[in-house]
Amino acid sequence: MTTPQLIVKMNLDAWNSHVSRTGKLINSLSDEELAQETAPGRNTGTYLLGHLVAVHDAMIPLMNLGNKSYPLLEDIFIKNPDNSGMEKPPVHDLRNYWAEVHTNLASLFQKITPDEWFTKHTAVGAEDFEKEPHRNKLNILISRTNHLGYHLGQLAYLKK
Repeated sequence: MTTPQLIVKMNLDAWNSHVSRTGKLINSLSDEELAQETAPGRNTGTYLLGHLVAVHDAMIPLMNLGNKSYPLLEDIFIKNPDNSGMEKPPVHDLRNYWAEVHTNLASLFQKITPDEWFTKHTAVGAEDFEKEPHRNKLNILISRTNHLGYHLGQLAYLKK
């Protein structure tokens, strides 16, 4: 195994582990538990679920792999806070979106070669990428894995 293959594998394994653990936790929580705040004055589990779906769905165009499946979630769960008053999709739908987005990402990630993981993402221009080659697709995966881990920790507070 080459060094790039090893680096990609390690990071995909971390991503897949976090997605699996988060999915299991989400599926173990009732709709009522997800509706609760993770701590007083903090986001609800429902909001965090929608937020994670929206952020992970946005990885697809960011990594130049296609279009978002749920672009309407961006306004609700990324651009606005939990208490914005915006109508949120039903929790049942968010659970389905979670599964669909991660099935789609898993399929797309399998098609990326180790070398392609080190190419630029769409939010960086060619000139800037030459100066900052770490702004690549693999870095998106790493940052989103860390982001997921942070919210997994919050969601864990909903488990009774």
